[in-house]
Amino acid sequence: MTIEATTVPRRLLARRLVELRESTGLTRDAAAELAEIGRQTLWRLENGRTSEVKKPTIRALCRVYEVEDEDLNNLLWLADESRKDGWWQPYGEAIFPNTDLFISLEQSASRIVSFQLTLIPGLAQTADYRRAMALDYRPPLSDQQIDQHLELLAKRQACLTDSKNPKIFDIRISEAVFRHLIGGKSVMRDQVRHLHELSMLPNISVRIVPFSIEGYLGLQVSSFVMLEFPRQLNPALTQTPIVYIENYAGSLYLDKPMEIERYRQALSDIEAVSLDESQSRALLQTIEREYMA
Repeated sequence: MTIEATTVPRRLLARRLVELRESTGLTRDAAAELAEIGRQTLWRLENGRTSEVKKPTIRALCRVYEVEDEDLNNLLWLADESRKDGWWQPYGEAIFPNTDLFISLEQSASRIVSFQLTLIPGLAQTADYRRAMALDYRPPLSDQQIDQHLELLAKRQACLTDSKNPKIFDIRISEAVFRHLIGGKSVMRDQVRHLHELSMLPNISVRIVPFSIEGYLGLQVSSFVMLEFPRQLNPALTQTPIVYIENYAGSLYLDKPMEIERYRQALSDIEAVSLDESQSRALLQTIEREYMA
């Protein structure tokens, strides 16, 4: 599988180039002509779809847009960063289609909120749970691909226990997740215990929507992940929140303010019917004992 990853710096660069062009009132074709670059080149830059971000091209566009030195330096820095490979790139064969961008965003996020109706969130999965899931994937994966997939997962999960800057990870999850027997009772028992252990960390919050809730908005919204990013001193360099929705055929990324606000409201409604953290830990211990029987 060939991967063309779109990194966060590339997305930020793309967004800023669009803002600068629109502030001048230029069409994309006109800007490309004035900068003496191809129209397709500018389209790819503005959509974050190229890994070949060349500084002369950025400088040419900045001349057209009459960009000040500080903004130019910021854009050149983003151009440098956008050419760097993430550590996940050598694991291309272990990454399922359409997940390379998500991993880039996940690693750059400062806070991740995951609401799941059917499966444990990836960052909270044990290796055995993940392996059991991988065995069901179609087309089937080889043993080597599965091993690479698990190695990649372990590297992704390291961000949760980074002693210098651990990510904030808020897990909002349906009790139904624990009733799907993934890998058998022993795998589920260990998975539930692992989630309980994670819930004790100061940067991780686990709250469960119990079966006793007859109906709530989360059932209509379905599973999603919201990613929030560090604030930068220069607001132009701050990545806006993104909502990630995954399905069997592909992935969807939402970042419009109205879309983010709707999902924030949905999350608020989900939390309103969730057990608190202490009650959720108690339920996890009860479920673990059930799997020991």
